[in-house]
Amino acid sequence: MQTILFDLDDTLLDFRAAERAAITVTLRAAGVEPTPETIRRYSEINASQWRLLEQGQITRETLTVRRFELLCGELGLVRDCQQIQADYERQLGRQAQLIPGAREALAALAPYYDLYAATNGTAAVQESRLAASGLLPYFRDVFISQRIGFDKPQREFFERCFAQIPGFRRKQTMLVGDSLSSDIAGGRQAGICTCWYNPYRQQAGAVRPDYEIASLDELVALL
Repeated sequence: MQTILFDLDDTLLDFRAAERAAITVTLRAAGVEPTPETIRRYSEINASQWRLLEQGQITRETLTVRRFELLCGELGLVRDCQQIQADYERQLGRQAQLIPGAREALAALAPYYDLYAATNGTAAVQESRLAASGLLPYFRDVFISQRIGFDKPQREFFERCFAQIPGFRRKQTMLVGDSLSSDIAGGRQAGICTCWYNPYRQQAGAVRPDYEIASLDELVALL
């Protein structure tokens, strides 16, 4: 391998922790008590909306506000969901919690491989989180779906990334990510090697990665 594409959320950056912190502050600002049940329900709604985006059923613009419209609807609240969305993204951009071993893995691999980030998400949020995380210097470039114009797992997302990688060779490229539907399915469709970061030892089902790891230090050993 020469080129490694890394997903960010729940692969290098701890999105679960970031989401909890950001939604807690956001709900309080909106006058809503952030109970564990409310936070859990928001996370479920958010995940379901991102799945619809991956499937091409909704747009990013719809997703970002709709998740709060659905939550407020379930809670019986009348709120300015556009404002809640803006507050949430501002708070989320401040969150830079790392997955255990992320910094160490990138530091070990960067001298020998060309590392890139490839993520679905809002550009301003992801760029802010990456800058705050201290991981940005390890990457030669960062590919964010909002800037690319397509979302993982769309083949066009990957092809536009590949076009920006100097000396790109498909057979020498690996994608590392936690999502079977977004990362692994997308990587396989794009014809590159895939490595599933699976710390919870879930079952792969119909989507089969080339490799599977439960921790990032396993990736260093693998490569």
